[in-house]
This record gives sequence, C-alpha cells and structure tokens, in this order.
Amino acid sequence: MTRPDKPGQLINWFICSLCLPRVRKLWSSRRPRTRRNLLLGTACAIYLGFLVSQVGRASLQHGQAAEKGPHRSRHTTEAPFPEIPLDGTLAPPEFQGNGTTLQPNVVYITLRSKRSKPANIRGTVKPKRRKKHAVASAAPGLEALVGPSLQAQEADAGAPGYAQGGNLAKIGERPWRLVRGPGVRAGGPDFLQPKARESNIRIYSESAPSWLSKDDIQRMRLLADSAVAGLRPVSSKSGARLLVLEGGAPGAVPRCGPSPCGLLKQPLDMSEVFAFHLDRILGLNRTLPSVSRKAEFIQDGRPCPVILWDASLSPASNDTHSSVKLTWGTYQQLLKQKCWQNGRVPKPESGCTEIHHHEWSKMALFDFLLQIYNRLDTNCCGFRPRKEDACVQKGLRPKCDDQGSVALAHIIQRKHDPRHLVFIDNKGFFDRSEDNLNFKLLEGIKEFPASAVSVLKSQHLRQKLLQSLFLDKVYWESQGGRQGIEKLIDVIEQRAKILITYINAHGAKVLPMNE
Repeated sequence: MTRPDKPGQLINWFICSLCLPRVRKLWSSRRPRTRRNLLLGTACAIYLGFLVSQVGRASLQHGQAAEKGPHRSRHTTEAPFPEIPLDGTLAPPEFQGNGTTLQPNVVYITLRSKRSKPANIRGTVKPKRRKKHAVASAAPGLEALVGPSLQAQEADAGAPGYAQGGNLAKIGERPWRLVRGPGVRAGGPDFLQPKARESNIRIYSESAPSWLSKDDIQRMRLLADSAVAGLRPVSSKSGARLLVLEGGAPGAVPRCGPSPCGLLKQPLDMSEVFAFHLDRILGLNRTLPSVSRKAEFIQDGRPCPVILWDASLSPASNDTHSSVKLTWGTYQQLLKQKCWQNGRVPKPESGCTEIHHHEWSKMALFDFLLQIYNRLDTNCCGFRPRKEDACVQKGLRPKCDDQGSVALAHIIQRKHDPRHLVFIDNKGFFDRSEDNLNFKLLEGIKEFPASAVSVLKSQHLRQKLLQSLFLDKVYWESQGGRQGIEKLIDVIEQRAKILITYINAHGAKVLPMNE
C-alpha cells in the first residue's frame, strides 16, 4: 500500500478508515437497524463507490499517456502552445512530471499601445497602383502616355483645351510645347517645357472633397500645372505679375482673355492659398481659386501663390481697388438698412448699394478668422500694428481720429452679379496674438451665416482643412508638411472659439444665407 503524498488522497484514506469498520459492524451485528444507521451506512457505501470509479479512471488515463508519450513530445517540440501567441504576452503553462500540463489560472490582457503617429485623413494616402506601360497611339507621331500615378478623375477633370499636369496627351491634342510670348528669350532656360509627371494637385481618393466643385479642381490644376506662355507686369505696387498660361488659340499672341492667366504674388502672400480653402470649407464661396507654384524664373524657385485672373470682375478704382466707393461711416449705415434682405427693394433715400446685406456678414466672419484688415480697417485702428504692416509704412495709423471718413478697400463685385462680393487680396496673419485681435471687423454685424458657424462649432474643421490643403502639394511642402499645417489650424480653431463666444455674448443671430 502506497503512502498518500497529496492532501486530497490523505482525506480520502481518512474517511475510508472511518467508514469501513462502521459498515462492517452495521451489517454483522444484531443491533436494530435504525434510520440513522441506515443513512450513515448508505452514505459510506456511495462514497466508497465514488472512490473506486476515480481510481479506475486515473489508471486508464495513466496508461494512455504512457502509450502516446513519444508522439506527443515530438509535437510539443514543434509547436508547444498552439493556442497561445508566441510574442510574450501570455505565460506558457507549467509542465508536470507525468506529461500533463497545468493550465494557468491567470488571464493576461495586452493593452494596445497609444498611437504615436497622427491619424490618416481620407484622401491623403496614396494608393498602390500597378505600373502601366506606354500604349501606342493610332495617330502617327503622337503617343498617349499614361503615367503610373494618373488618377481616373484627372482625365475628365481638365478644362476643355487644356492639358492637365502634363502627364496625359490625348490623341488629336497638341503635345506640350514651349510657347514664346513677348519678353521671353528664345532658347532661354527661364520657361521650361513640362515633363511627364504627376499633377501638383493630388487627389488620391475616388473623388475630390465635397466643398470643392469640379470647376475649382479644373482651375486649380490649370494654375498649378499649365505651361507658362508669358509674364506681364501689373500696374499694382505690390509687385504682382500676371502669368499668361498656355491654352489660347495656336499662333495667337499670349494675353489674358484668349489665354487663361494667373496673378502671381510674392512668397509672403502664401496665406492666400489657405484663405481659398477655408472659404470653400465654410461654404462662403467668395474667393478666387488659388494654388502654390514654383519655377526657376520666379523668386529663385521659391513657392509663390497664383490666383486665378477673373476678367468678369467689375473695374476698380486705383486708390481703393474697389468697384464701390464706401467709407466706414456709410458702411455702418448700410448695415442698419439691411439692403435687399428678404427680397425687399430698398428705398431710393436709403443710400443702399447693389450689394446684398448678407455679404457684409460673410466678409466680417472671414476677415476676423484670418485677421485681414486691408478691407474694413485700412488704417489699422482696431489693433496694434507692426512696423511691417502696410498701414504703418504708408503712415495711415495716426488717421484713426476720424474713422467715419476712412475709405474701405478691395470691395469688388462681378459685372454680371452685383449682389455678391468677391474677396480679393486675402493675405491673412497667423501671428496675431489673442489679446491683439481686431474686433473692429465685427462692428455693426448682427447676423452671421449659419453654414459657416456650424462648421466652426463642429469638430471637423481641422480634418477638413488637412484634407483640403493636402491637395496642393507645393503649399503643403512649403509649410513644413502636416506639422506646419497643424500649427496654422491651431490658430484658426482658437479664433473660431473666440468668435463663437462673441456671437453668444452679443446676441447675434445665426441665419441661413444661401439666397
């Protein structure tokens, strides 16, 4: 008889030593079989039967383990724990001497590490595409080259008659060539023929962002990718020049009108590109398409903003660059009259212009977010200007005593649409501190556009700006990539919070302004 070496076996032997004598004595003696003795004897018999069945099962399992021992050891060597990942996240079970394993009674939970990289914004991850080989064209001397990065929407997004991005020459279209306009040296290195490459307006998703129309994408690609046929100076003192882009009639003198043009500005005006995307996201749709572009003949290859030249704009005066002459005093009177609101025709003595009342609310909101002062506060009377600001350089700062007579600037309409404004010269300032914001831009404004305010209140402004600005490859890289763009968005988000607080504090109305 082996000696028990475990507590469970010791207890079993102790109970058996008590039950066996009592059962034998119960059935052999002549005492009356009372109910207590019967119950006690029955319990002992049941327990003895249970012990016998356990002993038989244990001996049978031990025999099977001895027969399959070598086969099991070979499999455990190859894959010790098939249900447990071999990455150290779970502790392996302990082996016993008899070949069985002890399953762990502790559950190990592996926590997912915190994301170290920023989340991917839709449309900003370039998909993997198989390379496509050149396909011979049916026309002699022409080839249809399809680059590996050509997107499906690029082929049908181009404006009629314009080659988009230089990476697709359709059958029957004239290929890229150098067009020499006035002032361009023949054979000079200034104007280079575009090579077959990707468009600087990159769209990696199935479609462009919803706030950019098909015309916006066409014009952005036109400004970013078309060949330059000429360069003309502008009478403006800002140093801006006109880029005459390829797209006019063959053999014609390159000039704006027959050929598309873009207004080329200084590298310091790069915020014009940000302003264009912000305008579209807010649903205002009052700015002209703008992109970033760089070339060897422009500012030593530094990126510069290029704004679409729109010939439909009304003529502007030379002093205020406005199609409507207004002073700060008359502007405040117009806000009180609410000209053309709800379809009401203003009275002749009201002094109203053809501009709709809601246009001033859109302009004020837009200018406050970007702190544009050259429209409504040309003398910088609402904030502390810097030495490099235009109002200080022109000596206009001391003229804030009589603000009612200060003329507004850059108030532009279209010839065929005098009710609506066109926002031009949208250079914004991101380095303006919160204690120096120009709240004069909001003076007299009692209503704000609901579409814009809803975007500012939502949590999607940052995501939309990242997704939209990513389209412009040159601008994205010129600002330091996503890290630099995020800093600009931080400023806009903080100003949006301040604007919402201002609207609530002054009881301003938020109205739909999609007339």
